[in-house]
Amino acid sequence: MTSSRPAEHARTDWENRIGRHNARPAGGITAPPAPATVRATAGRGQVTLDWDPVPGAAGYLVHRADISDGDFQPVDHKGLDVLAVPDPSYVDTTGVPGRPYRYAVAALADVAAVGPLSHSVQATSDTGGDGRIGLDVDVSAVVGPLHRPWRPMVGSEHLSHLLSTEQTGGRPIGAELADALRIMRTELGVETVRAHGILCDDLRVYREVDGEPVYDFSGVDRVYDQVRDLGLRPVVELSFMPRDLASDRSKTVFTYGAIVSPPKDWDRWADLVRALVRHLLDRYGTEEVVEHWSFEVWNEANLEVFWSGGKSDYLRLYDVTAAAVREVDDRLVVAGPATAAAGWVEDLLSHVDGSGAALDALTTHTYGSQPLDFRPALARHDRADTRIWWTEWGVTPRHFAPVNDSVFAACFLARGMKSAAGRVDALAYWVCSDHFEELGRPTELLHGGFGLLTVGNLRKPRFHALSMLEKLGDGELALRWSGDGGGGLVDAWASIDQQTGRVAIAGWNAPLDQSKVDGDPLLDRTLTLTVTGLPHQTYELRHHRLDATHSNLAARWGSGWPTAQEWDRLRAADGLALGEPPRAISPAGGRLTVTCDLPEPSMVLLELLPG
Repeated sequence: MTSSRPAEHARTDWENRIGRHNARPAGGITAPPAPATVRATAGRGQVTLDWDPVPGAAGYLVHRADISDGDFQPVDHKGLDVLAVPDPSYVDTTGVPGRPYRYAVAALADVAAVGPLSHSVQATSDTGGDGRIGLDVDVSAVVGPLHRPWRPMVGSEHLSHLLSTEQTGGRPIGAELADALRIMRTELGVETVRAHGILCDDLRVYREVDGEPVYDFSGVDRVYDQVRDLGLRPVVELSFMPRDLASDRSKTVFTYGAIVSPPKDWDRWADLVRALVRHLLDRYGTEEVVEHWSFEVWNEANLEVFWSGGKSDYLRLYDVTAAAVREVDDRLVVAGPATAAAGWVEDLLSHVDGSGAALDALTTHTYGSQPLDFRPALARHDRADTRIWWTEWGVTPRHFAPVNDSVFAACFLARGMKSAAGRVDALAYWVCSDHFEELGRPTELLHGGFGLLTVGNLRKPRFHALSMLEKLGDGELALRWSGDGGGGLVDAWASIDQQTGRVAIAGWNAPLDQSKVDGDPLLDRTLTLTVTGLPHQTYELRHHRLDATHSNLAARWGSGWPTAQEWDRLRAADGLALGEPPRAISPAGGRLTVTCDLPEPSMVLLELLPG
């Protein structure tokens, strides 16, 4: 399968239109009050802000002003998307050390409803201090089960790419994309895959002959049969518009020319959806699809580049599509609005309150920050049982961005997954593989692609971050921090296997600030970990590292494509690296202390295996 548009044209079109929203968000939402108390703690190269949580808030937007001019502006950590954060904490590393700033915080109920600023506090980061941080973990202090929000879902290129017999960089596209999905399942525990374009014309799902609709689901079967053979299930994103059903065939996106127009005939769109859903139930089994599959209505319709209609057209599309799915079986899971930058959430919730359309999972996207907390929004609409799925999430919305291949991105991923745990049902990283052609296929091995895995399925730092998190145990342990940036700039996730007694603690050092992708010596820290309550006499300590020289593909490869011999060398070093050889260690009175360096950016996984 070949691309139908030149990559240069697709990229230019994307850059020109990606920022254009289709309609303003809904008004009438009551913005929350400002946080009552805001505190600032200055340290070396950073200022940590924290504040009292505000009931009903989905997130918070931190503002800063120079002492001299007094104009407050949102702190821009270069995420290129939603700058708000979900929790009452923020680490600012974007300022100039030694320069005093004032900070204030606004709460928001929705990206369209930002409240007033709090009172201001003053802080000045510095260049001194020893950069030492302490972390105390008691293995008897289990706070509950450890939630893994990466397991339910991962993103992928349009799945017809699985059928490709072509090559990128000398590597087979379809076979390697399939293997990438297999790796997601077997190594990270991923359960479903969400992708675009199941209704695109390359799968020949819909055409009109003598003015009458003709369906052909054989291409869909080939795709979904492969997905099922890999042990995964699909999130069926109902997009994009078949050519013969489009009201405007000229409205397209991506190199493969996906049509983003509303249907010319709404009844025929509904008939197509019903026919597809019935076919899937017949082929894969009603209980299988009802229990494990889901149906998401379109992709990012709040952006002009993905939907040439308006907001009202999308809400009509949602109603018509949800009704068509539920007419086949009223137990099927319907999801939306699948919007960019957390948009139209309140719009859809308010709309379905009136229309009565099914909404089983609230879905939206963001990049460059942790996902916002939409539990209060669901509670306002009496939908506490509705699932929350971020069906796209990542470090940047930009294709071909160097940050995608960085150690910084790995720390970002770990921070976001921990933040989402317990409040988000699924956080789908976008995407699994660099076999990806939306704006053109990869031109070299490390090209800033969205994939957790490269072409050739080498593991990037972000994959290693998820691998570290997947090694955590089933019970989450409480943390107690001390020192400059502990629990903010530096964070951790501690766990225990409650059957075996294995202790696993993942820690990372990186702010949200993407100007620090290549590191900042002022932010380097030394972590002293003290573990207490250890019941065994001896343990084996395993120290895994992810930094500039460990578990970092960019340290082993530069530009271009590898030769056969170079592929062999890269594969030989493809695992998660040890920072030091495993060693036996004996707790004294159930207590032991381990010290390790955490340069910015970096990540470690410390495992204690009972002897």
